[in-house]
Amino acid sequence: MAEEKFEPKVVAFVCNWCTYTGADLAGTSRLKQEPNARLIRVPCTGRIDPVFVIKAFESGADGVLISGCHPGDCHYNTGNFHARRRWTFFKELLNFVGIDSTRLHFSWVSASEGKKWVDVVNGVIDTVREQGPFLKYKEIKEHDFQEIEN
Repeated sequence: MAEEKFEPKVVAFVCNWCTYTGADLAGTSRLKQEPNARLIRVPCTGRIDPVFVIKAFESGADGVLISGCHPGDCHYNTGNFHARRRWTFFKELLNFVGIDSTRLHFSWVSASEGKKWVDVVNGVIDTVREQGPFLKYKEIKEHDFQEIEN
């Protein structure tokens, strides 16, 4: 039997005002991008709760991308500055709890950067594909349930 090729699942939390519009521009411009990313549109990257990222991994994502307005161009003034600070600390927390932080990616893509969106999302998907499936969260959950039972 032929072995199935691994295709990663990437969840992308994208800013409504910039990155989502840039991704839409890529689509209307018919730029080729991998179909492995599922976009979740949020008002601002500063509003993304870290629990959303944990839930994405818990639900089977192999990688997560967070992308919004360039620093200084946020429609909510400082949302992307808050996001940048939050995610710097969050990556350290992921490593601490046993989730490989290299599976979490960040980028800034404006509404006029359809080509950049394609490059970013394809790059993230390629990186996650090289890393292989993310099974560590399932191991963590199983370990926690075993400790509860004992």
